[in-house]
Amino acid sequence: MSWGFLRDLLSGVNKYSTGIGRIWVAVVFIFRLLVYIAAAENIWKYEHDEFECNIKQPGCENVCFDHFFPVSHIRLWALQLIMVSTPSLLVVFHVAYRQNREKHHNQKLHKSPREIDGGLLCTYLISLILKTGLEIVFLVLFYKLYNGFKVPRLVKCDIRPCPNTVDCYISKPTEKMIFLCFLVATSCLCIVLNLSELSYLLFKYSIKCYLKRYIKKRQDSRSDCHKPEIIGHNRPAAAGAFHNSSLALPLNIQDECEKSSLT
Repeated sequence: MSWGFLRDLLSGVNKYSTGIGRIWVAVVFIFRLLVYIAAAENIWKYEHDEFECNIKQPGCENVCFDHFFPVSHIRLWALQLIMVSTPSLLVVFHVAYRQNREKHHNQKLHKSPREIDGGLLCTYLISLILKTGLEIVFLVLFYKLYNGFKVPRLVKCDIRPCPNTVDCYISKPTEKMIFLCFLVATSCLCIVLNLSELSYLLFKYSIKCYLKRYIKKRQDSRSDCHKPEIIGHNRPAAAGAFHNSSLALPLNIQDECEKSSLT
């Protein structure tokens, strides 16, 4: 299987990722994809041929193997890698739409093309939620299909056409167990990274919105302070009358003006 498309996909999304997102891409590349290609794929390559039962009844070994391994570990691992990387296509499509829109209007619609903001931020957050959900789904699937994260040395099978309970032996159980634990550990690490990046982006966006509201509120209060002063200066004062523009303000606005003048 060629994994070039997955590499190009993750490399493109890496331009728009945060620091945590780049760590996630490195984990997927080094600790999952490369380990899968370099080592894990060869361990499960002949798993069916090396699955042996202590009986030569025709069809018994095939039925027992299908019962204990309904889906091969390695194929499920490959499917997991593809599925958890697919949500990144949402970000790629959104960036392509943004670039096409800028070409159509013949102008730059965004100050920083690689900045995550607006609609791109929503798309990125959705992709993080989908990746986290898919990782959890595959971990549950692994656990349900194989009755836990373990590879037994010996399994007992009594399914027809086996005449009685037979002993079947799995090849390289210790080696497969090590890689299975490694798979689970890297999946959990990716879940933690996705949740950390999701929390970081939400916190950053909340702080940004709060600062915008605070600055706008301060600007509105200052404009309310200066407006009566301008009106007071334009009005002709009566002869012998003392004119004080601050008296025309409500008490709460007047206090706010005095505080802002002191600062």
